Amino acid sequence: MRGFPVPGKSVLLIIGGGIAAYKSLELVRRLAERGIRSRAILTGAGAEFVTPLSVSALTGEKVYSDLFSLTDEAEMGHIQLSRSADLVVVAPATADLMAKMANGLANDLASTALLATDKKVLMAPAMNVRMWESPSVRRNRTILEKDGVLFVGPNAGEMACGEFGPGRMAEPHEIAAAVERALGADGPLKGVTALVTAGPTREPVDPVRFLANHSSGKQGYAIAEALMAAGADTTLISGPVGLAPPQGVKLKRVTTAQEMLAACEAALPADVLIMAAAVSDWRPDIAANSKIKKSVDRVVPLIKLVENPDILATLAHGPRRPRLVIGFAAETDDVVQNAVAKRARKGADWIIANDVSGDVMGSDRNRIHLVSETGIEDWPDMTKTEVGARLAARIAEKLKGAA
Repeated sequence: MRGFPVPGKSVLLIIGGGIAAYKSLELVRRLAERGIRSRAILTGAGAEFVTPLSVSALTGEKVYSDLFSLTDEAEMGHIQLSRSADLVVVAPATADLMAKMANGLANDLASTALLATDKKVLMAPAMNVRMWESPSVRRNRTILEKDGVLFVGPNAGEMACGEFGPGRMAEPHEIAAAVERALGADGPLKGVTALVTAGPTREPVDPVRFLANHSSGKQGYAIAEALMAAGADTTLISGPVGLAPPQGVKLKRVTTAQEMLAACEAALPADVLIMAAAVSDWRPDIAANSKIKKSVDRVVPLIKLVENPDILATLAHGPRRPRLVIGFAAETDDVVQNAVAKRARKGADWIIANDVSGDVMGSDRNRIHLVSETGIEDWPDMTKTEVGARLAARIAEKLKGAA
């Protein structure tokens, strides 16, 4: 999944020397998908692993490598190069590049650009596990973090040298997500706190059975990631799903509706509440302590159901009500009409309605209707990631107008 779109932004990508340099090519493509342009500095060591032609073909820009090139200085001096982008990304960030920046050394174009930049720097380290764990590299990382340098990775895994442990460069999609977070830190939702719920709840019948629904959690996770990428301090309360947690989002896992309500109340106050979870309306009055067995005479056991707490209404009418409360209405009939009634009944500011009579709950696409005090917005069919990004933009517009 991807977060809040950042079209028009650009990065200066410094490609260090290491076997992981080939991943930088995929990173350029991943950034382009997000509307983020790349210009690259290829170190001498990096050119041993990827060619200037391959980097230039993907970035669509000239590749820079020589500090003392009169042509490059005339076209784009190293000072301007270091400040022309919105973010400097070092991938792979070798021990050499980390040491140079930490200790103020500048003897090539890459290290000079790192010292001359006035922009944030994001490093994706890649090196042998023994190098990564060495006292000098740990010391340099501490210095760089104190100086405000951001890091993504490294991951643990098998190295090209055959050893195993932390030192593998983060995957391109992980670095691209970190780039979005870094660029979104000053985004339209900077300073806003957001609370999102996602996924189903499970209400136990006995130790092996439960009541639930088909919610995949994809839409709630996409919304949480989009809010985070737009700069919001985002907390995600998730029911049981098979999704990887969005990086940068504070995640709290729950199972039942009662647990979800308690987790939401503990996470307040917040500026924005988005209840995307498909909460079970009922739960068994008493959950059996052991498996309910099929009787010999085939008598179906009676299970008394009681109503679960209405989390949206409880928080919308509570003493710590967020500034903007957004609920979801998953309907199979009279979608918009039911959403309009639900907004009034629950006390929400907005209701996002969608037709779940098909396979929406498990798919990657959604078509929604946003019901607000000003009327109804019919959004076109789009991916759930796109829904999340568009909703984050609408929230930013709403909060800006209310400021």
